[in-house]
Amino acid sequence: MTMFLIGQYDSPFVRRVAIAMRLYGLKFDHKPWSTFGDAEKIAPYNPLRRVPTLVLDDNEALIDSTAIIDYLDELAGSDKAMIAAKGIERRRHLRTIALATGLGDKSVSLVYESALRKERLELWVDRCEAQIKGALDALEKERTAAKTPYLFGERIGHSDIAVACVLRFTNEAHSHLFMAEAYPALAAHSAMCEALPAFKEIVQPLAPPKR
Repeated sequence: MTMFLIGQYDSPFVRRVAIAMRLYGLKFDHKPWSTFGDAEKIAPYNPLRRVPTLVLDDNEALIDSTAIIDYLDELAGSDKAMIAAKGIERRRHLRTIALATGLGDKSVSLVYESALRKERLELWVDRCEAQIKGALDALEKERTAAKTPYLFGERIGHSDIAVACVLRFTNEAHSHLFMAEAYPALAAHSAMCEALPAFKEIVQPLAPPKR
């Protein structure tokens, strides 16, 4: 049995995991199940009915992109892992990843707000947009300061993948919030990553849920 990844690639979290698996050379099957249309298919593996969910070859299910990637690093080994094992470099990676995934959470929340609610809750929208802008500003500052091809060195890391996946989602979902002229360093980072074979292979246009 080959391990399989549940979730659609328009999710920045599912895509992040799939790209990491491809870059690590790990074989997996893909189940493009939707958290709305296929919730009951997901439930036996993840009672939260959320994605990504990675089902291992012994049928154990891992949930949450951060936990899944921690396992993938273990499989890859310390020499290949796309994050430092310890120390300040690891903490810097984790901080950037937290900013990126937090940005992704808020971008997804805004998609659900517009797709599933009949009337916008302006207070919530304003808060999410402020959080998105704050994260983008911080990430732009970090990317501008980086003098290497990738955020933390000469080779791609988990922080690069997380940032790029979330930027694509945010641009597709809320283009008024992520504009290239306002965030040139992030726009360049996104373009660089999206040109890589794994990113070209693992991609899906955004398809918001419907009421």
